[in-house]
Amino acid sequence: MTELSPAALRGAVDLSSLRNRPAAPAPGAPATPTAGAPFADLVIDATDETFGQVLELSRTVPVVVDLWAEWCGPCKQLSPIIEKVTRELGGRVLLAKIDVDANPQLAQSFRAESIPMVVALIAGQPVPMFNGAVPEEQVRAVFAQLLQLAAQNGVTGSLAIDGAQAPEDATPEEPALPPLHAEAFAAIEEGDYAAAIVAYEKALAENPRDEDAIAGLGQVRLLDRVQSLDLQAARAAAAAAPLDIAAQFDVADLDLAGGHVDDAFGRLLDLFSQLPSDERTPVRERLVELFGLIGAGDPRVVSARNRLTSLLF
Repeated sequence: MTELSPAALRGAVDLSSLRNRPAAPAPGAPATPTAGAPFADLVIDATDETFGQVLELSRTVPVVVDLWAEWCGPCKQLSPIIEKVTRELGGRVLLAKIDVDANPQLAQSFRAESIPMVVALIAGQPVPMFNGAVPEEQVRAVFAQLLQLAAQNGVTGSLAIDGAQAPEDATPEEPALPPLHAEAFAAIEEGDYAAAIVAYEKALAENPRDEDAIAGLGQVRLLDRVQSLDLQAARAAAAAAPLDIAAQFDVADLDLAGGHVDDAFGRLLDLFSQLPSDERTPVRERLVELFGLIGAGDPRVVSARNRLTSLLF
């Protein structure tokens, strides 16, 4: 998961080669609808050929891009959640699904080193959202942040839906969140991360095995840490003091928030290897916390955890 801020986006992915591409559909494929035309569904399939039109739609509403593949197990966990949340928003967000095997140029443009990878587009600018499968509660929280960021950038439109979906296909109403989870979610929507942290901590005090609260707490702690950081200043401080734990933590957090997971893990593992044994505990604990954000099954976590184990023993 990443902080949704414009500072994290610049240069995140290079879409310039796709921006002015003609939006002709592939042979036999339905054309991508335009912003002024009613949509049969708010979930569409995007291709190398049609992505220029998807970029244009992102000037009207935020477009969430889901990079997936048929063979990807975590994709099958995450994609249905994203589709459900998108449809519930009733035209305020469009979801563009990209099969990376069928659309290699898009996969390369988004630097999709692993999937699932979910990126939003606001007025053509990319916003990193998820790397790996995450719980539904986190998806909802990040979508709320996405709408806030879109509003800040003047992207506040809505797409008309032509009603082609049958009523029986409508998403059933979701059960209410537990009170403390709802309190945390409301605080995240308001940008009050400190209050969200308190709510999640209370939820864990009541149920230490609450996986959604564990995941939510880790995510919101990261958001709270990075919201006041300046990327250039943080990198300069870390370069000037290679063994300063706080300085290295700041850059690792920013890297993770920007989707540079391997860079974040590598920085902390290098720091761990150089510190005296009696100073390593905070770094190990931060690594474990970040592993939980990305997911135990993610290959980047597996690799980093193996390296950490080799350094410990």
